[in-house]
Amino acid sequence: MSADEHDDSRGNGRNGDFEELQRILRDMLSGDAAPDASFDPEQFAKAAGIPADPAMLQGLFSTLRGAMTRPSEGIDWSATRRTAIEVAGDGSAPGDPAPSLRAFPVAALWLDEVTELGPTPDAPRTLTRIEWVQQSVDTWIGFAEPVAESITRALMEALQSQMPEELRDALQGAAPMLRSVGGALFAVQLGTIIGKLSGEVVSAGDIGIPLLSGEGREGGALLPSGVEAFAEGLDQDAEAVTLYLAVRELAHARLFRHTKWLRLHLLTAITDYARGIRIDTDRIEDVARDIDPAQPEQIQELLSNGALIPPKTEAQEAAHARLETMLALIEGWVDVVTADAAKRIPGADAIAEMVRRRRATGGPAEHAFSALAGLELRPRRLREASSLWRLVAERSDVSTRDGLWAHPDLLPTSEELDHPARLLERLGRAGVTSDTEADEFEAALAQLLDGELPPHDAGNDTDGSDRKE
Repeated sequence: MSADEHDDSRGNGRNGDFEELQRILRDMLSGDAAPDASFDPEQFAKAAGIPADPAMLQGLFSTLRGAMTRPSEGIDWSATRRTAIEVAGDGSAPGDPAPSLRAFPVAALWLDEVTELGPTPDAPRTLTRIEWVQQSVDTWIGFAEPVAESITRALMEALQSQMPEELRDALQGAAPMLRSVGGALFAVQLGTIIGKLSGEVVSAGDIGIPLLSGEGREGGALLPSGVEAFAEGLDQDAEAVTLYLAVRELAHARLFRHTKWLRLHLLTAITDYARGIRIDTDRIEDVARDIDPAQPEQIQELLSNGALIPPKTEAQEAAHARLETMLALIEGWVDVVTADAAKRIPGADAIAEMVRRRRATGGPAEHAFSALAGLELRPRRLREASSLWRLVAERSDVSTRDGLWAHPDLLPTSEELDHPARLLERLGRAGVTSDTEADEFEAALAQLLDGELPPHDAGNDTDGSDRKE
């Protein structure tokens, strides 16, 4: 055989293997596989992390067929948008918007009394689950895209290292298709998570970050279905709960609308952190050897438990700490302003505690996003941040507190969060007592001068000793 013939036969071999792989995948996805083939659509749905609903399965297979027949370098995120809307439109009741619409004007008036940040030009609104998905999905995709690209690249590297030598040429030809199919699976799974999140959130700012942007969308929004679900778990009047959540949402909207640098600053920090995530290729190789082809749900578990994302490096830890501090400062300010504005609401303290617990733990879909994208949006230092904002207002005034949002360099640092006295020193308020402490001191002094204080009881000294003459 001549060298040309030999090369041609090798080329035909590569093309034959590639075409056979395409044929097998196409047969499975089109339902044309042989009757005895062990392809179970429901098991495949488990692997993809989506409900085994016939309509959703049909959409998934259509997406994968498109990825296989028209492979592309990037991920087709339209699958995320489509899947998220399908999951959000599960037929659940949309909720009554009337209580929220009644609450917004009252919440705005109360906030005017407790913060220097005025109302936004955009009017607050109510959203259905599908509307929330449509207006927030691009932000979620932006967070997940760097990790999706890393996972797809790492999976291809693992496959190439595990593939027998004689099949590597075929894999090389099939790489664009496999990369496209892997990206499509990730996109569908992300859409499923976003769709489920729409059933957990109560407002546009519920996650703590500004998911909505654009003309008419920055005034705050409540999801009546989420508000009703949240109120069901509380022993509080539903109208009171709605009003409290409206105050909180409008406070969040005012902060981001008037602190114009904040949204970009926060989203850039999140995106930079996500881009720094690297996938553990060695872990993929180890797990690939243990996966049972008859149990495709293992693939879903592998993605959903975050096993592919290795422990953070020192740089990642530092970036995550900065992000957590920023999230805590935002949530802490919103907590304090909401508490001041909502003090007229019966049971406000109990509602506030439930909101804090909910933010500290997160819901199932939020945990799923954290595992899938390696990004946890938990304000772990929320109570410290709330105490710091309260202290600044007490030792100075509301104007000073809100003025710290004028520029990122003015915000409290992580060290000042640990040691509030350092922030007070920077503000020139270290030696100033709170108004409450001053009032109590002046009242006690007046009593002493008027001779109204009771005589000193030597037997009850503060050091606990019994002194005798």
